[in-house]
Amino acid sequence: MTQPLWTPTPEQIEKAAMTGFAKAAAARFGLSLPDYKALQDWSTLRPDQFWDALWDWADIRGHKGGIIVENLDRMPGACWFPEARLNFAENLLRRRDDGEAIVFRGEDKVKRRLSWRQLYDQVSRLMAALKALGIGPGDRVAAYLPNLPEAPIAMLAVSGLGAIWSSASPDFGVQGVLDRFGQIEPKILLGVDGYHYNGKTHDCLGKLKEIAAGLPSLQKLILVPYASAIPDLSCLDNAVLFEDFLAPHAPSEITFERFAFDQPLYILFSSGTTGAPKCICHGAGGTLLQHMKEHLLHCDIRPNDRVFYFTTLGWMMWNWLMSALASQAVLMLYDGSPFYPSGNVLFDFARDEKFTLLGTSAKWIDAVAKAGLEPAKTHDLSSVRLITSTGSPLSPESFEFVYRSIKHDVCLSSISGGTDIVSCFILGNPTLPVIKGEIQCLGLGMKVEVFDESGNSVIGQKGELVCTRPFPSMPVGFWNDPDGAKYHNAYFAKYPNIWCHGDWVEITENGGVVVFGRSDATLNPGGVRIGTAEIYRQVEPLDEVVESLVIGQDWDNDVRVVLFVRLRDGVTLSDELATLIKKRIRDNCTPRHVPARVVQVTDIPRTKSGKIVELAVRDVVHGRPVKNVEALANPEALDLFKERPELRE
Repeated sequence: MTQPLWTPTPEQIEKAAMTGFAKAAAARFGLSLPDYKALQDWSTLRPDQFWDALWDWADIRGHKGGIIVENLDRMPGACWFPEARLNFAENLLRRRDDGEAIVFRGEDKVKRRLSWRQLYDQVSRLMAALKALGIGPGDRVAAYLPNLPEAPIAMLAVSGLGAIWSSASPDFGVQGVLDRFGQIEPKILLGVDGYHYNGKTHDCLGKLKEIAAGLPSLQKLILVPYASAIPDLSCLDNAVLFEDFLAPHAPSEITFERFAFDQPLYILFSSGTTGAPKCICHGAGGTLLQHMKEHLLHCDIRPNDRVFYFTTLGWMMWNWLMSALASQAVLMLYDGSPFYPSGNVLFDFARDEKFTLLGTSAKWIDAVAKAGLEPAKTHDLSSVRLITSTGSPLSPESFEFVYRSIKHDVCLSSISGGTDIVSCFILGNPTLPVIKGEIQCLGLGMKVEVFDESGNSVIGQKGELVCTRPFPSMPVGFWNDPDGAKYHNAYFAKYPNIWCHGDWVEITENGGVVVFGRSDATLNPGGVRIGTAEIYRQVEPLDEVVESLVIGQDWDNDVRVVLFVRLRDGVTLSDELATLIKKRIRDNCTPRHVPARVVQVTDIPRTKSGKIVELAVRDVVHGRPVKNVEALANPEALDLFKERPELRE
């Protein structure tokens, strides 16, 4: 085995919840589980026993029922806990005392704290207000909010009523929001007057007006003041301030109605590679159970731990973070730039508030390294037990940087999964060593394998990440997909009855995993998945642009967006036109969508059926051979993308 960067002490292993769970499971079922491999093998060979034991270990509030899983041989089609009844919010609101539940910072402008009692009381008031409007099971409530305390308050109130929560961050442009929320027809929209980023305040009222006008299903717009104390609502129809909406309702004891295990909880959105983003619907029971497994066991979160993830409401890691309340942890929320007023802002937050889990992205770690920061020398991070990284593969150099310059005695867990499962396939483990460049282990209960191009399961070779047995956090379906065709085609078309995730990975001889990136055309700058169709929808309406093609170029341990444009005859790509293209993308999508390079070409390769071939162009740019050139109508066009000088800098 490669020399580990970190190895847990015997005392840390013994204290870890992973060890306690293994001992309890071994005693309950008469097993021998001497190490993690044995535990993981049992969890996938006998998932009925594993998930049954996890329900009890996590102390899930609700009725479990006598059946753990039906149709375990079907994927999709397995039915978990068919007799169970539970309420997601009830499991997150286990406390109603004066201990801290949420600590919030909005750059250098806002600081707030909420106790468990304040959180519970605010949720009870909002539940009553929403219920008075007729909101109930199955209704959709959408949020266009920064990562501030009203977001978890609203999510808990919505889920407590059995309604469905969906969210986006306020840096999304109008069309990007309507592409998402327009499909799910929300009755309620929570919005914000503005937000702070990089020291500047960005107004959202104009965008909110357009968004509301584009959602005919909307019955009420609830505005959360953030950028100003008393926002002007005169430009918004049927809008009410958050506190005014709650005003008629006093805090009260919540009577939680319990719902089926697969009661829809969240609608998350795919990246929109081939059209409008897919609406992925996740169930309350599967999300809760999966997150509690990852938090309690893989992250070793304990009551009163202080858990942070740098995320927005447009990323599934926000949903993941919210569930830490079920482990009675304190949510540490930050909204704004992670480099304002300096690159130390998150380390300042971690030091001041004594984080135990510092969650971030591989891109941020890389940016901290390039900024020359050495928080190990400037900050007391002794409270931090776990650093997690996701969004894109963490480079070996970044592993070394963390241990050299951030903290030498910490479990560094690179984790990987996705919006598709609102959780992880591969992640960390406080009882295992950390090997440079590798994710520590396969998740408990996740029968993850790697298939080569012939569909054979392989170790020590690159291939497709697949999951060959069902698990509870599989989507309950896609919204507006009555026959399940979209859902099936997204994950099960390549290998029948097997989940194909679209990641290109390798399971190592150590039992760890190396991720090499997406195996499809999805862009991934800074760890944020972006669909090419979202960019095309903004670029191609421009008069100057005939058509375009976008790829992700491997660059500086990350991926940068490169946009190729074929322009009208006689039009040359000027600095002004490139600026216009980038501005349109930024205004209507997010800053992450903006291409690092815009390059003019005279033709774009396509199949005989007329589809542009992003993957072929990406291969050419990276100097890789292109497969199936015979399928192209104009294969000579590929030569236009070879060794472009614009892509060398």
